Amino acid sequence: MHITLESDYAVRIVHCLAQNKERVDAKRIAEETGVTLRFSLKILRKLVTGGLVSSYKGTKGGYELARSPGEISLCDVIETVEGPYSLARCLSQSDYHCNRNKDACGVCRFQKVYAEISEIVREKLSEVKFSDT
Repeated sequence: MHITLESDYAVRIVHCLAQNKERVDAKRIAEETGVTLRFSLKILRKLVTGGLVSSYKGTKGGYELARSPGEISLCDVIETVEGPYSLARCLSQSDYHCNRNKDACGVCRFQKVYAEISEIVREKLSEVKFSDT
């Protein structure tokens, strides 16, 4: 199990902005993070919409963190890009139906374990702030 490539890139982009402490244009972000410009722009749009990054147009435009690095966690970034973290689909997808035993869906003993593990991971991700990196 691993985080998606998009989440990994989003973490790199936010780290880049935290390290630069100034507005950075998308081309430079792409170069410093090793993420293609096109994919960087897609991720930056999600980060702007999620309120983690601010976008500025014009000759002095670019991107910067919308909050201080100490106020942004790994969990914030991953969930902005991917949605709420959960180990199993049955925890996060409202339209997901267990195909093993439809009568047991929602009361499966594994669902409880998956929910507990998901919460532990979310707590750990929330502890890591971009001021720590």
